[in-house]
Amino acid sequence: MIFFAISLTPSLIPREGVTQGIISGVALSAGYAVGVLIVWLWRFLELPVASAGTSRVLARIGGLICLLTALGFLWRATHWQNSLRALMGMEDVPGVRPFTIALVALALFIVFLLLGKLFRALFYFLFGKLENRAPRRISGILGLLAVFWLYWSVIDGVLLTAVLKRIDGIYQRLDANIVPDLKPPQAEGKAGSPQSLLNWDDMGHQGRRYLALGPAAKDIAKLTGSAKDPVRVYAGLNAADSPKERARLALEELKRVGGFERSVLILITPTGTGWVDPGAINSVEYLFAGDIASVAVQYSYLPSPIALMTEDAYGRETAAALFQSIYGHWSGLPRETRPKLYLFGLSLGALNSDRSFDFFDIIDDPFDGALWTGPPFRSDTWRDVTAHRDAGSPAWLPQFRGGAMVRFGNHFEGYDKGKVPWGHFRIAYLQHGSDPIVFFEPQAAYRKPTWMQKPRARDVSPDLQWYPIVTMLQLAMDMHAGIAPMGYGHSYAPADYVNAWYHLTEPEGWDEDKLKKLNENLLQWNPR
Repeated sequence: MIFFAISLTPSLIPREGVTQGIISGVALSAGYAVGVLIVWLWRFLELPVASAGTSRVLARIGGLICLLTALGFLWRATHWQNSLRALMGMEDVPGVRPFTIALVALALFIVFLLLGKLFRALFYFLFGKLENRAPRRISGILGLLAVFWLYWSVIDGVLLTAVLKRIDGIYQRLDANIVPDLKPPQAEGKAGSPQSLLNWDDMGHQGRRYLALGPAAKDIAKLTGSAKDPVRVYAGLNAADSPKERARLALEELKRVGGFERSVLILITPTGTGWVDPGAINSVEYLFAGDIASVAVQYSYLPSPIALMTEDAYGRETAAALFQSIYGHWSGLPRETRPKLYLFGLSLGALNSDRSFDFFDIIDDPFDGALWTGPPFRSDTWRDVTAHRDAGSPAWLPQFRGGAMVRFGNHFEGYDKGKVPWGHFRIAYLQHGSDPIVFFEPQAAYRKPTWMQKPRARDVSPDLQWYPIVTMLQLAMDMHAGIAPMGYGHSYAPADYVNAWYHLTEPEGWDEDKLKKLNENLLQWNPR
């Protein structure tokens, strides 16, 4: 009940009643399991126990305290969530949430309890069958292993496989869906046109949106005075059979449409579904008045968490193939005429973009930089830089070696706080302090994360506290079920991208007034 109560305290992302109920149900079950383990260990060590009468009195007192604690925390749950929602500019939620939370949590707890009792019953059944054929302790170990194997076989071989197959079918159909309003381009210099090396139908749902819904020269010229049509290239998952072949097609198409003749080239690693955040690419296309090209290759049509779980190596292989293809051609061009080359990735795209190259391969001729947004906590470069940040800088906005190569920014600040000039090779991280994809860590089960230390990020609730096991469960649910408004959590606003690209690339001809107008325009952006 203590675990249940503290699971109601705020975490990084506001939660609806059902989501909170799931977290609280898992926390209640985890607390029960910890209690069962402690009781078993106490008895195994043959430590003294109270008499039956004393145990009954203590149980009643403890039960009453737990019940009052749970009711008190349930009563405060709505207030905590509303305070977090206010921090992010969201409307309050009604006060009926405690009933929803309690019912969902209780139902989930009963399910876990029944599964636990079934586990125990199967163990004792197998133990009884083996006890007459093997020594008692060996029978116990074999029975335990057998039940674990049975549970794992059912979960992984039946339930998980069925769920993944169902999800795969849904997203495969979505990826193949061709929206009638998205017409293939007809201009010869456009990817997906009749003259293109890449077939429009093979682009995938997200690829077609990326190619069709970007700003044209006339849109950009309203802010910049004169502009070009940005160059966009996208190789869908069905464009070829292998990552290397898709990367080769993307390179040839990029050369065909004149991508290497622009002043800037962005190498994009999309998210798991193949999605390219329009705010990310639209913003930089405006900053360079359309004199820019971008290229992306799809490696999956599944949501990023599932793609990471089932196709991790394939995503990395695809990102590496595209980098080697584009960088190999780019590095052979004359330095004075070739475009500036930047890498971009959001979420899983940031992770795979980071993995796409080796610093030893580019040390003699580095590309110009990278913008990695919402990097997952598994990103090696991000973890290393954050762990070795300069003394005194917070984990949610680190400074690394004075900002000579790597700089961090968020919704409120960053990029201009370097103690030394930003060098020619630049890495920029865009991350919100409230982004659970970035700041989740399994170690939160037994130690307080460094980003929770004071001072905290401005979008993190002061009521957020660390609790063993429960905080890790809260952050895990924030990662998979939390939905934050734009500019918070894992939802990055166009203004965030404008700020990041502006400092990273330093385009000419922009002042505060023009940047403000650009941010307003991007918020109102309505694709033709």
